[in-house]
Amino acid sequence: MTDRPLTLMAVHAHPDDEATGTGGVLARYAAEGIRTVLVTCTDGGCGDGPGGIKPGEPGHDPAAVARMRRQELEASCEVLKISDLELLGYADSGMIGWPSNDAPGSFWQTPVEEGADRLAELMRHYRPDVVVTYDENGFYGHPDHIQAHRITMAALEKLEQTELTPKVYWTTMPRSGMQRFGELMREFNPDMPEPDPAEAAAMAEIGLPDDEITTWVDTTPYSGQKFDALAAHASQGENIFFLKMGQERFAELMGTETFVRVKDTTGAAIPENDLFAGLR
Repeated sequence: MTDRPLTLMAVHAHPDDEATGTGGVLARYAAEGIRTVLVTCTDGGCGDGPGGIKPGEPGHDPAAVARMRRQELEASCEVLKISDLELLGYADSGMIGWPSNDAPGSFWQTPVEEGADRLAELMRHYRPDVVVTYDENGFYGHPDHIQAHRITMAALEKLEQTELTPKVYWTTMPRSGMQRFGELMREFNPDMPEPDPAEAAAMAEIGLPDDEITTWVDTTPYSGQKFDALAAHASQGENIFFLKMGQERFAELMGTETFVRVKDTTGAAIPENDLFAGLR
């Protein structure tokens, strides 16, 4: 046996992603004495600038935005009681189709091997028992999310020969939850236009049917921390719809975090309600 604490590593693309998809589990497992390690791959420089200035608009300074978002990320980590924050520091690639996708030094342009080598070193150091990242589509097709998936899976493959065999999960949402999310968006934005058929079809494909989700983690007691972690990313408030709900509605919709287990050596039965099932 070892005195090393059980460790969760979450690999995310941007500042604020840690709170949206995994804020509940990060807060819950930190409270349970598990070491929580957050790896943030990009600097978030394609986010909104002060006053909601968008990338490409006059006055948008990616370097200044990145500095601001790092401060917000550190504040979010404080709220979630994250043990260790690691920054890979790649330039934010922006949304699919943006010119920033092709910028030298952007995460999207970084060779997967390079990113995987850096992440593998962090895994060797922290020796996580559980690793969480996105699926192969980055949940909704964002280039940096897809790249985070690629380097995570490549890093794990490199380390399989060294006896590091964590449970591995991809974040997801149940289709039933996505439907409820759409209803709430219309409730809070009554003037929101109906999506065109192609957009509606794409939205309908996000997430998974409920019966394909392997892991449902109740994080309701930590919903307040998750809400406050999202609120710490104040510069991106225009894009964080969840903050408009207020804490009570937020807890109702976001009190369970869901995952697909893709690697496991514990034999823990699924569906499961704990990322650490079979490890403690």
